Amino acid sequence: MTAAQEGEFLIVTGMSGAGRTTAANALEDLGWYVVDNLPPQILRPLLELTDMGGGNLPKVAAVVDVRGRGLFDELPEVYRALRSRGGVKVLYLDASDDVLVRRFESVRRPHPLQGDGTLLDGIRTERARLAAIRESADLLIDTSTLNIHQLAMQVTEMFSEEGTARHRLTILSFGFKYGLPTDVDLVADMRFLPNPFWNDELRDLTGRDDAVRDYVLGLPGSAQFLDSYADALRPVLEGYQRENKTHSTVAIGCTGGKHRSVAMTEELARRLADVPGVAINVRHRDLGRE
Repeated sequence: MTAAQEGEFLIVTGMSGAGRTTAANALEDLGWYVVDNLPPQILRPLLELTDMGGGNLPKVAAVVDVRGRGLFDELPEVYRALRSRGGVKVLYLDASDDVLVRRFESVRRPHPLQGDGTLLDGIRTERARLAAIRESADLLIDTSTLNIHQLAMQVTEMFSEEGTARHRLTILSFGFKYGLPTDVDLVADMRFLPNPFWNDELRDLTGRDDAVRDYVLGLPGSAQFLDSYADALRPVLEGYQRENKTHSTVAIGCTGGKHRSVAMTEELARRLADVPGVAINVRHRDLGRE
């Protein structure tokens, strides 16, 4: 299976402005029963109602956040109590402070914890209050570089049913000059390979083109890296399944995220396609930015 399983109960939380509403809408489009702005104290009765539903509510998502004011502070304790029951997970939406400030300014709304202070004061207060639940979250999406459509697509990919896969692996290419992705588990650097950018015949192509792919995969050290890295990831992916970790992201970077990282990401996905219980999704974060 993917992140979604029969009888799953998902708590959606995270920073205000990070995309909780977009994530909730995407889940609802997938057939989840979504409850918004729920106080943590109501989670247990809702979970009991789900159990008594006899399959009528197989997938329930509850959006819980600081709009619940003082009641929200009990979320970590409530979650710890519910987690022992099984089938309960937390999806945490995050974004950088500067991105959150811009989003609030664009809609001309105050932060719910801003009070008499600034937007940044409210964001920092919220981040401190959410630190414990962020640390224990099962799934994390950093939306700093995502628009609402990209976020909805990522949530859809994460929670769509896909055969019998128990773990969904996202292999993500990126460019270091645009910043490290923050919501990843492992990062590999392809800048040890010569850059096709300096080849006039390859500069305007991408790692998806045959000429660039053949060039990158034929470079000294390329095949050795792929062999070693794929072999190293196989026991990791098996372990994730044993530990019931349903989603992970491996990031492959180069300078601009156009040539080396794209070609290596595509090839790594091909080499890992036969790992039992794993569904692989390929994303190219920065392809097209230059």
